Amino acid sequence: MSNLTFFKFDDLGPGRESAPLPERLLAGDPRFTNWDVEQSPDGKVRTGVWQTTPGTIRSIKGGVWEFCYILSGVSELIEDGKQPIRVKAGDAFVMNPDYIGKWRCIETTRKIWIMYGAQ
Repeated sequence: MSNLTFFKFDDLGPGRESAPLPERLLAGDPRFTNWDVEQSPDGKVRTGVWQTTPGTIRSIKGGVWEFCYILSGVSELIEDGKQPIRVKAGDAFVMNPDYIGKWRCIETTRKIWIMYGAQ
């Protein structure tokens, strides 16, 4: 057994489809697809691929730390009280614990995510 995990983008398998919680939907009709790729034995570190269609949602991280790498699409992150930041393919960033803001998807966006503190 290998201690390496590769993201096989052409063969992620069936994704888990969902929509935002009604209280987090701010505009449009975004739909999410999530592919879980790997997690630590204790479940505190998880990674996968997430995709959203256009729309705006409330993003609340709580106690979770999340690294994101944008694979495709265009979105804006609007942290409460801050100016919008546009993200596109090739951009990488961290959403720190207690981040609160909006995720505005302009063009269907797909990202790799790694979360710490998730369970």
